[in-house]
Amino acid sequence: MANALQQLIREHLDRKGWSYGDVARRGGIPRSTVHHLATTDRVVRMPQATTLEGLAKGLELPLEAVRRAAAEACGIHVYDTSPAADQGRTAGAADPEVALLIASVQKLSADDRRHVTALVESLLDRSSRPAGDK
Repeated sequence: MANALQQLIREHLDRKGWSYGDVARRGGIPRSTVHHLATTDRVVRMPQATTLEGLAKGLELPLEAVRRAAAEACGIHVYDTSPAADQGRTAGAADPEVALLIASVQKLSADDRRHVTALVESLLDRSSRPAGDK
């Protein structure tokens, strides 16, 4: 069964009648990268931001759609960051890095999540102190 990124790429290529090379030229990324992402069953890690941007441009799709499919292909659930989902959330919550961090933390063990929580609390405490106290 194809992963979410494979499905997105293949469906778009079929619909437009494009090749891997067409997408690569449009997006300014190597053809081999497009081929790899379209044929690899298990994406081990999230592709670089520039790769996702190039793929989105090459496929003529919104970056968020490509980013979400890539995250799902890596086994990371990305929370909905659409404007409709942002109601009631702070502006920073729509940041794709925040969504990726939230989703990634879910994959950690309970013990590791406690360590991350302690680190975040420490960083928040440090950033809330007056400049002279740091």
